[in-house]
Amino acid sequence: MEYQILVINPGSTSTKIAIYHNEKLLFEENISHSTEELSKYERIIDQLDFRKEMVIKTVKEKGFSLEELDAIVARGGLLRPLSGGTYRINQQMVNDLKEGVQGEHASNLAGLIAFDLASKLNIPAFTVDPVAVDEFIPEARISGIPEIERRSLSHALNIKATARQAARDLNLSFSECNFIVAHLGGGISIAPLLKGRIVDVNNANESGPFSPERCGQLPVGDLVRLAFSGKYTFRELKKRMVGQGGLTAYLGTNNCQEIEEKIKAGDEKVAEVYHAMIYQIAKEIGAMATVLKGEVDAIILTGGLAHSKMVTDGITEYVQYIAPVKVYPGAMEMLALCQGALRVLRREEEPLEYIVEGVK
Repeated sequence: MEYQILVINPGSTSTKIAIYHNEKLLFEENISHSTEELSKYERIIDQLDFRKEMVIKTVKEKGFSLEELDAIVARGGLLRPLSGGTYRINQQMVNDLKEGVQGEHASNLAGLIAFDLASKLNIPAFTVDPVAVDEFIPEARISGIPEIERRSLSHALNIKATARQAARDLNLSFSECNFIVAHLGGGISIAPLLKGRIVDVNNANESGPFSPERCGQLPVGDLVRLAFSGKYTFRELKKRMVGQGGLTAYLGTNNCQEIEEKIKAGDEKVAEVYHAMIYQIAKEIGAMATVLKGEVDAIILTGGLAHSKMVTDGITEYVQYIAPVKVYPGAMEMLALCQGALRVLRREEEPLEYIVEGVK
C-alpha cells in the first residue's frame, strides 16, 4: 500500500512540517517564528490559529494538496503520563491538550492542528511517543516534599529515535544499551536510557540546564521570594521562566548563530553566559551518569544546538571521560513520527487509545 502522510512538529520557536510518501521524504520545511512574532500571544495555546494557517499555507506553497493525504501525524504534547507507542488522536486527547493538563508547550499545538485538519479531511490523526512518555524508576519521582512529585516530561520522540540510530551505528541492541541522550533545542532534555527505557530526565520547562529560552533549575528560595514580590503575575512569571528565560533573558535573543558571531567578535559578556549554558548541560550529563552507575555505552548529543561545534566541543571537553560522545545534529523526529503512523496504517501494530479513567 502507498500512503501520503503529513507530519507536524511545533517547537518553541519553529514549526516543522513534512510530507512523506511511505518513508520517502517529499518535502520538509522548518517555519521559523521570531521572538517578536510570538511575543504578541499571551499563552502558547493562543498561537493555535497562527500556526495552523502557516501549516496550510506552506503545504500549498510547496505544491501539495491536503486532500491527497492518507493520514496526519503530530508530535505528542504534555498529556497525562502514558506508555510509549502510536496513539490515535481522540477528543479526550484534544481536551487535555487544550487544557494543558501537564503544562503549556508548543508541542500541545501539534495534536490540535492535526485533529482539526484530519477531521475535515475524514482521515486519521496520530501521535507517537508523546512528551509525557513515563518510564521512571520509583526513586526518580520523589522530589523532596510530598506535595510535589517529579514528572517524566521530555523530548521522548527524538531521544528514543536518536538512541535507536546510535545503537545501530554501534552494532548494539537498543534494548541492551545504556545511553545518556542530551536533546539540545529551545528546551533541553537530558535523559539516561537504561536498556532503552527513559528512567529519569529533567523537565525541560522547570529543571536542568538553562536553554536558549528557558530558565532551567533556579534557586528555590529566591524563586519563591520573586513569586511573592508583586513584580510579576503568575502568568508573567511563567512566561519569564519558559519563553523569555535562559539566553533570551540574559542576551535578548535565542538565536545561537547570532550569539556565536558576537563571541567570535570578542564579546566577553555574551561568551560568559553562553559557556555557562554549556557548563550546565555538561553538569546534568554527569549527574545522569550516576543514574546508570557509570555504565554508559555512549553520550549522545542531538537537537538543533548540536549543529554548533562550539556547543558540542564545549560539552565533550567536560564529559568525554564518562563515555564516547556521538553527535547527531538536528532531530530525527519527523521520520520517527511518519514511521509510527505507517506501522499502524500497515497494520503492523494496533493504534493505542488515549483513555483517562473517570473522564468521558
